[in-house]
This record gives sequence, C-alpha cells and structure tokens, in this order.
Amino acid sequence: MPANELTAAEILATGEINVEMRMPYSSNATFLVRVTAGEQSLRAIYKPLRGERPLWDFAPGLHRREVAAYRLATAMGLGFVPITLLRDGPIGEGSLQLLIDADFEQHYFTLHEQRPDLHPKLREVAVFDILANNTDRKSGHVLIDTDDNIWGIDHGLCFSADFKLRTVIWEFGGEEIDDSLIAAVERVAGSLPLDVSSLLDDDEVVALGERAAWLLEHRRLPVDPTGRRYPWPLV
Repeated sequence: MPANELTAAEILATGEINVEMRMPYSSNATFLVRVTAGEQSLRAIYKPLRGERPLWDFAPGLHRREVAAYRLATAMGLGFVPITLLRDGPIGEGSLQLLIDADFEQHYFTLHEQRPDLHPKLREVAVFDILANNTDRKSGHVLIDTDDNIWGIDHGLCFSADFKLRTVIWEFGGEEIDDSLIAAVERVAGSLPLDVSSLLDDDEVVALGERAAWLLEHRRLPVDPTGRRYPWPLV
C-alpha cells in the first residue's frame, strides 16, 4: 500500500460522510453513504440513533450494539463482522459499517446447502451469535463476497441480558464446538475488553460472561427442540 493511501478503517474514521440513498425495507432509518478522505472513498452503511424505531425490549442506541458486535468479533479473532465504527454523521451519532460487495442472491440457507466447504465459517457465526445473544440472525444477514469470505451484518439486536437467541442457524445443533472456537470464546471469557463493555449495560456484560462460561462448560452448539427460536422473516 502506498505511503499516502489510507486503510478502510482510516477512511471510515476520518472521511466526510455523504448520503446517497435510504436503504429500502429497513425498519429503522438506514442509509447508503459514501465516505471520502482526500482522493479515496468507499461506501458504507450508516445507522443513526435518530432513525431508530422505539422497542420495548431494547433501549435506544442500537447503533452502539452494532459497534459492540464488531469489537467483540475482533477481540475473539473472528473477522466476519465488517469494520463498524461510531461516527457523528449527517443525522447525528450512528454506526458506520463498511459496505460488503456481496452476492445478494446468496444467504445462509443457500450457502449451507450448496457450500459445505463454508460450514466451518458458518459455525463461527453460530458460536458468536450465542455469545452475543443475537435475537435477529436472519438468513439474509449472512453474506458472501466475491472472494468467498463470509460476513455477518445487522447486529443491532444483540447483547440483551435476557437470553433470547433467535437465529436461522440450527443445522449444527448438538455438534461439539471446535477447539479453535473454544479458544476464541476463552479470549473474552475472563475479561471482556473495555471497548466492548463500555457500550453495554452492566447486567448485559455479566450475562455475556455467563454465556461464555456456558459455552466453555458444554462445548456443544445448542439445539432448539421447540422450533420457536427462529426470527421472522427468515430471510
């Protein structure tokens, strides 16, 4: 990389944010933006606090959970959450996430069925979702890019103190968790990084530690005998 060329993280952190369009079919205000720093630019997804719809079970500030999810995945050594930063944008504070150039015809269900070689990466997402207590892992929240990298997006509904996992990823239920993923959980089980815990409430931090302890004790992915832990819509 040339000495004067910025990384994607640097562009997101320092660049000027210009809204290109509002994303359709989003329950909260979500914008496609272009972020420009000098002669470099990239596209990102901007989710401002002011555009959030009130929820009975989550306090305002879902954008902070988006950032916490990125920081948690990074601390675990799992690189499937796109770079996500807190920024003050055109509509105030929000999350700014690098846009993934994905094949949007593909999603978790198609990838699981057609690409068994990607199952280890999908298991990473499953373990992360338990730890983060993801209540909204739809199939369309799992992406694949042109280099066959798996990405997970839309983590605003994570980290509740009450366990209410809702996900489409149940095909691996009952399987033993790979040692590498146990090691990923261990990296954050003893002491959650401050840059993650500072974005959450105290009871949410405690609950995350309890979920980590559960994973380390049982070392198996859970099953859902009720069939009620799926989000809606599924995709």
